[in-house]
Amino acid sequence: MSPAAIGGIGIAALLLLIALRVPVAIAMGVVGIVGGVAINGWFSLGFVLGSQPFVTVLPYTLSVIPLFVMMGAFAARAGLSQSLYQALHALIGHWRGGLASATIGACALFGAVCGSSLATAATMARVAIPEMRAIGYDDRLTAGSVAAGGTLGILIPPSIIMVIYAIMTEQSIGRLFLAGMIPGVLAAALYMVAVYLVVLLRPAAAPRTPRPRSRACG
Repeated sequence: MSPAAIGGIGIAALLLLIALRVPVAIAMGVVGIVGGVAINGWFSLGFVLGSQPFVTVLPYTLSVIPLFVMMGAFAARAGLSQSLYQALHALIGHWRGGLASATIGACALFGAVCGSSLATAATMARVAIPEMRAIGYDDRLTAGSVAAGGTLGILIPPSIIMVIYAIMTEQSIGRLFLAGMIPGVLAAALYMVAVYLVVLLRPAAAPRTPRPRSRACG
């Protein structure tokens, strides 16, 4: 059997395992091991398993990625996302559509800490979605504000994607970070403008809420 055919079977097997709710890491590992044995034999598999993990984690430049992940985990565990959301809620939450704009602003600030869009969206969703639903925000506006705000995680520096791109293209990480600041702030502002326009056209999507009494702003 040709390597191309084995690769096609491997992709189909991977999709099947994922559909059967097998964890993605385990599914990829099983398919990779079986495919490697089928193409190169057991000896090659032993060599790869013995050397590849070390070669993968050896580059010094990639050490920044787990540090970003750890920093994001510390921030989430410390309640930073909740504090950011409460502060912006106290500032602009009483505006019509203010909670959605506060969610986008909190996503931008939290993304500047963790550097990951996925982590930003997942963390802020747990904080913002229950709050907006309790007040009566439209589900589409609620989900859209979190999804749009989550994209700021890779745009506003520091960003894991920028680090990987800079390493692969041999560019300056610092210059990429500087280049991402203005577009990130501009994107956040435009998202807030989009929320305002949606609420202007559909006032029922975002009920006005009273200014909260919060100590988030001192």
